[in-house]
Amino acid sequence: MQDQNTLTGGQALVRLLANYGVDTVFGIPGVHTLELYRGLPGSGIRHVLTRHEQGAGFMADGYARVSGKPGVCFIITGPGVTNAATPIGQAYADSIPMLVISSVNHTASLGKGWGCLHETQDQRAITAPITAFSAVALTAEDLPELIARAYAVFDSERPRPVHISVPLDVLAAPVARDWSHEVVRRPGHGLPEAQALHAAADKLAAAKRPMIIAGGGALHAAEAVQALSERLAAPVFTSVAGKGLLSPEAPLNAGASLCVAPGWEMIEQADLVLAVGTEMADTDFWRERLPLSGELIRIDIDPRKFNDFYPSAVALKGDARLTLDALLALLPEQGRATAQAAAQVAQLRATIRQGHGPLQAIHQAILDRIAAALPADAFVSTDMTQLAYTGNYAFASRAPRSWLHPTGYGTLGYGLPAGIGAKFGAPQRPGLVLVGDGGFLYTAQELATATEELDSPLVVLLWNNDALGQIRDDMIGLDIEPIGVLPRNPDFAGLARAFGCTVKQPQNLDELESDLHSSFGHPGVTLIELKHACAR
Repeated sequence: MQDQNTLTGGQALVRLLANYGVDTVFGIPGVHTLELYRGLPGSGIRHVLTRHEQGAGFMADGYARVSGKPGVCFIITGPGVTNAATPIGQAYADSIPMLVISSVNHTASLGKGWGCLHETQDQRAITAPITAFSAVALTAEDLPELIARAYAVFDSERPRPVHISVPLDVLAAPVARDWSHEVVRRPGHGLPEAQALHAAADKLAAAKRPMIIAGGGALHAAEAVQALSERLAAPVFTSVAGKGLLSPEAPLNAGASLCVAPGWEMIEQADLVLAVGTEMADTDFWRERLPLSGELIRIDIDPRKFNDFYPSAVALKGDARLTLDALLALLPEQGRATAQAAAQVAQLRATIRQGHGPLQAIHQAILDRIAAALPADAFVSTDMTQLAYTGNYAFASRAPRSWLHPTGYGTLGYGLPAGIGAKFGAPQRPGLVLVGDGGFLYTAQELATATEELDSPLVVLLWNNDALGQIRDDMIGLDIEPIGVLPRNPDFAGLARAFGCTVKQPQNLDELESDLHSSFGHPGVTLIELKHACAR
C-alpha cells in the first residue's frame, strides 16, 4: 500500500500541472499511465476520455487554438506516442502550444531491447523532429525543470509542442520532496532593440503603398494591427491562422486572400510589406513565393524567419503587440487618408467573389448560408476538405481564434476532434465543424467523446460528395485515371444516431440554413449531412 502522505512522481506531476493553470487533459488511461491517473482526483483538472490518441492530440490542438493556453495530453508508452505523432506534427507545423506527457518503459530497460510491453527502441527520437524539444525525465526531480522549460517555450519562444516521457518507475516512486508548487514562468517575448524600431518606423512613414500581412503570431495584437493599418492606410492580409484580426466590415481588411491570384496581384503593388507573426510559407499562399516587389519588414519571435525565402530590410525580434505599439508611438499621429486603399480592398473582394469557378461558387453559396446562421461568438473547426479550402479565403471570420484549420501539415481527420477540444477551451462558444466524408472517417469515433462530454451546441456539417474530391480532381487535371478516390461510404446518418447525435439531412440550401439555425439552439451534438447534389 502507498503511504497516503507521500506523493508519487505521477501525483506530484499532476499537481504541478494544475499549479501551472492546466484545467483539462485529453487522453486514454492505460496500464502505463496509472500513476498519472492516481493524481487526477482532487487536482481540479478535468480528464476528457478520447477514443484514440490521435483524437487526444487534435483535441489538445483545438483547445489551444481557441483558448491561447497549451493543450495537454496524457498518453501511454509506444503505440500511444506513435498514434499521437500526427497531431504533434500538425501542432508543430502551425505553431500551436501543446504539452504531451507520456510514460515510457522502466529506466533500467531503456534501449536494452528486452521486449517489454509497448517497448520502442528510442521513443524520444520519434517526437524530437516534431517538437520544440522531447526529453525523458530520468528522475522525479527532473520533472519540475522540464515542465518549466516547456512553459518557457510556450511563454517566450515560438509556441510549439513539447513531449516529456516519464519512465514507469519514476511515475510510481515516491518523491524525495514536494516540488509540485514550484511554478516558474518566464518573461514574455519583449521588444526589439530601439535602433531597429526607429529604422522600421522611418521606412513605414516613407512608404507610399504599404501593406500588412499578419499571421497566427499576431492573434493577441488585433487592436494594434487595426490601429497601424488605419494610421498607414495599409490594407491587411492575413494568413489562415490570422483570420479574424480585423472585422469583416473593416474597409482595409483584405482577408486571407494571398492564396488566390487577385491577392497575389495586389500584394505585388506594395512598395513596403510589414509581416507580423507569420511564417510566410507556401502553405499560406499556395505558391512557392509571393511576388513581393517592395521591401519587407518582419516582426517575429523566431529569428530564423528573418532571412529565409524573404530577406528582411528590417528584422524586429519581439512580441507582436508590444512591437506594433512601439511602432505606433514612433509614427506621426495624424493618419493618412484611407479612401484609395479601401477602394482597392473592395475591388479585391469583388474580384474574388466574381472569379469563382463552378465548384467554388457552390462552396460560396454554402458558406453564405453558414454566415447567415452562425452565432456571432461561434468558432469554426475545419478539416482538409474542398469546402474548407474555399472557406479559407472566401469566409470572413468575425474575431481571432474563430477559424481552425490544419494548414501546415495538412492532415485529414483534424476537424472533428479539434472542434471538440475547442469546446473545452471555450465552453461558452457555439462550435461548427466543417468536414468532408473522407476526413470524417479518420476520426469519426470521437463523436463518442462529443456526445458523452458536451451539453452545449456543437454542429458537425458533413459535406458528402461521395469522393476524395480534391485528389479525384487533381488526377483528372493531370490526365491520370482516377483510382482509389470513390470509396463506399457508410450510412452517415445511421452512424451519427448510433453515437447519440441529433441528425439532419437538408435537401436544399434553404433547409440547410434553417437546420443550422435550429441546431445552434439545440444542446449537444448535431450532425448535418449535406450531399453535393443538394447544394446546387
